[in-house]
Amino acid sequence: MLTLHRVRGVRLVHDGELADGHAVVVDGARLAAIGPYEELLAAYVQAGGGARIREWDGVLTPGRYEPDGAALLEAAYHPDPREADELGGEPITGEALAALDMTDARWGASARRGLQRLLAAGTTALAGPFARPAVRTAVQRSGLAELPGPGARALTVGGPADFAVFAADGSALATVLAGRLVHRRR
Repeated sequence: MLTLHRVRGVRLVHDGELADGHAVVVDGARLAAIGPYEELLAAYVQAGGGARIREWDGVLTPGRYEPDGAALLEAAYHPDPREADELGGEPITGEALAALDMTDARWGASARRGLQRLLAAGTTALAGPFARPAVRTAVQRSGLAELPGPGARALTVGGPADFAVFAADGSALATVLAGRLVHRRR
């Protein structure tokens, strides 16, 4: 299914130049087009292309890269909301983490909650490697790209539809991985 993402503008690289009034078209897991919204609207919607339109009040970029991905997911426990009375809602590290009974299943669940936090922040790639099998599996299933360094990730036609949309205050409005909307701010 084709989706036209209308935004205030597009940055081809995370901190790059803003192309005001531009948008992107997603076809499956790939970017089908990047350009002025009116041109993409004419080509992919009005000409019978059948694209649906999503509108975001923000700037679309390749998303954030999290260089501390391994530490955030393997050296911190992200409590289950049902544990909030006992453990609170923030990640637990150090001696408090050492005092917890951490099974593989608990590490996997913690990693999934940590990944949800990263997606909510507009993260589309993170650093590994991940030594714990349960954490590695959670990362692989999340769709986040595991990269050795920040590098020059850029939005390109034909490239992966991995991006985030950020509001003026820097918060993430939406995160898309392989063309799938994986986070939307409510």
